[in-house]
Amino acid sequence: MTPADPRRWAVVLGASSGVGAAIARDLAVEGGYDVFAVHRGNWPDGAAEVEAAVTAAGRRCVFWTADAGSAEAAAEGVARLRAVAGAQSVGFFVHSLASACVGRLAIGEDPLHPRQLTRTFDRMAHSFVYWAQGLHQGGLLAPGGRLLGLSNLMTDEVVRGAAAIAATKAALEMYVRHLALELGPLGHRVNLLKFGFVPTAAAQRTFPAEAFERLQTVMQRGTPAGRLCTPDEVARFVTFLASPGAEWFNGATIDFTGAESQSFFDQLVYAGR
Repeated sequence: MTPADPRRWAVVLGASSGVGAAIARDLAVEGGYDVFAVHRGNWPDGAAEVEAAVTAAGRRCVFWTADAGSAEAAAEGVARLRAVAGAQSVGFFVHSLASACVGRLAIGEDPLHPRQLTRTFDRMAHSFVYWAQGLHQGGLLAPGGRLLGLSNLMTDEVVRGAAAIAATKAALEMYVRHLALELGPLGHRVNLLKFGFVPTAAAQRTFPAEAFERLQTVMQRGTPAGRLCTPDEVARFVTFLASPGAEWFNGATIDFTGAESQSFFDQLVYAGR
């Protein structure tokens, strides 16, 4: 474990399951961070496992159960974090919220309602800005603090019913670029990590069961390695992005897809051969 500054905290939104949970564990165990973790309470067992792993690594772990995807939640979360960690304490912030509404935009009996679109954008895109504003304006970012958003292949591929997800990820990419421009002169770094399909519980909830099974099959066949990425692989790379070796990344959309999207055409042509 890398020794950490006693005032160095990582804030992870969506830390009780899947990729977010793996990131929280790895940042503590391998990165030496104390962890302020936010989750909605849907996976209490997962949250308990994360807390056990972080404390076993000798780091502090504070869980806050809340829907982190609103401006009000960001303001409250920043206040709670300040009470626990103090000023200039956050070295790394990870936005791993995966709550989305799935559905068509116009066709069918029940297209996405404006409230569903607003909720999806708040949780998966706008909240990144809300937390960045709160951390900066509240004086919580440590010198050289880093902010990381998570994205996927939805911005490159068209998947039926996933328009809202794709749109939020596209917006998130623009937010990252502009925040990198604004915060870069202050010594901070803001990036976006785009990784391949990971079969998490959150992803399984997003799609109907049959569609989810087909999606796994297609993604696995369409990846040159012949398998899917794992949450732990994503987490290890995120911990690298928190290290001194990744200091020059800024405003970047980092491809961690394993060339998943690049071989779709090959799969269609040579499927089964």
